[in-house]
Amino acid sequence: MSAILIVDDDVASCRTLQLHLSSQGHQVRVAHSAEQGLQAASEARPDLAILDIRMPGRTGLQALPDLRRLCPGMGVIMITAFHDMDSTIQAMQGGAADYIQKPIAIQELNAAVAKALRQREAEEDSVLVVPAPPGGRPGAEVMVGRSRVMKDVFKTIGLAAQSGVTVLITGESGTGKELVARAIHRVGANPAGPFVAVNCAALVDTLLESDMFGHEKGAFTGATERHAGKFALANHGTIFLDEVSELSPAVQAKLLRVLQEREFVPLGGKTAATTNARVIAATNVDLLERVKAGAFREDLYYRLQVVTIHLPPLRERRDDIPDLVQALLTRINREMRRGVTRLHREALECFQAYDWPGNVRELENVLMRSAALSSSDAITCDMLPAHLCAHPRRASVAPDPAASDPAAQHSLRAIEKAHVMRVLEATGWHRGQTCDILGVSRPRLRRMIRLFGLVAPPEAPADDSDAEESSAA
Repeated sequence: MSAILIVDDDVASCRTLQLHLSSQGHQVRVAHSAEQGLQAASEARPDLAILDIRMPGRTGLQALPDLRRLCPGMGVIMITAFHDMDSTIQAMQGGAADYIQKPIAIQELNAAVAKALRQREAEEDSVLVVPAPPGGRPGAEVMVGRSRVMKDVFKTIGLAAQSGVTVLITGESGTGKELVARAIHRVGANPAGPFVAVNCAALVDTLLESDMFGHEKGAFTGATERHAGKFALANHGTIFLDEVSELSPAVQAKLLRVLQEREFVPLGGKTAATTNARVIAATNVDLLERVKAGAFREDLYYRLQVVTIHLPPLRERRDDIPDLVQALLTRINREMRRGVTRLHREALECFQAYDWPGNVRELENVLMRSAALSSSDAITCDMLPAHLCAHPRRASVAPDPAASDPAAQHSLRAIEKAHVMRVLEATGWHRGQTCDILGVSRPRLRRMIRLFGLVAPPEAPADDSDAEESSAA
């Protein structure tokens, strides 16, 4: 049984709502002005308030902040006969749980009341306050994790950072490979030097070569002035080559010379330039398989993987999810100016049961969405995407035994194909969302779909960029 306060100057409307809610077992109190409502709230401390927007004297929107201060955590449903966009926006920004237009539909009211009371119960009785991660300051460049695999990653970062050797970081998209690269730079020998990131899959070969190594004036059409490349900019610092597997043979040859001789020739140049930038590369595919397929130089492969750091997918480090949630929410609150600090126990169970095909990047997107839509300081199951809560809860967060069973192992290509298909199905074949989760570009996603022979269902949205690509060709 819940205590509900109705604040509305329409006596008949108040009476109707009171009779309906009382018949459902709630204790209902009514007030006919904002002032009476605030007085009743201070006396009764209700679980939920139903507040009319337009009333003589003080309006419901004006009373909303005081009402929420009087009863922290109380849900507020705004009602009005004069619906407009501005009042809806003001109500939601003021912390209202819902907004209903008169005449009130009983089903809509029942759903809104049930949702608000569910959230109230979750916040009061079973919210898990996610513990702060041990050590360090949560932030954009701080890695967290207490699992054994992440402790091994931290140890390797510490040992490799001071030596200045080339590092290859492997792992699925969204696991945080750039964070590892930045951590190596931050604790390395030249932390004050520049950190320059290059996405090797973002540009066509000619533009990528110019971007990495620079060009002289007149080197190609449109080269109206000399351009210093990323290797020159990263001198006395670190250059991070993301998705290094996508480099063309020509760029691979130039990169090999940089690693061997510490020099390169800009496009259109005649003399070599030197660099002492530390090279850190990352890939989400098996480079050795690319070498065997003839798509990647073997000598470059061995030059890159002097030290290899493998980042496990989030599904293999579920114990780290509470720490990750706390660290990510700290940054999200700061950047979005929100105050979401708590996670409901059932929401955390959903997080730990889900396989996270997009890894930490997908977790961050879910938290950003939930924080943006939350009207309180807690994230509950109601705020999570439907597909995330559709998985059975796990009794334990231990790794799947099949993962260590040799008979259950598959080729990298089969795993990648299954992973891409799983994400496509989770997003309903929405290419934009799939690219965000996988951390790949549209052209690369289309190449993977063709490579794996994946066929979209008839109801899938069309990929408009396919038509653009065809016409451009």
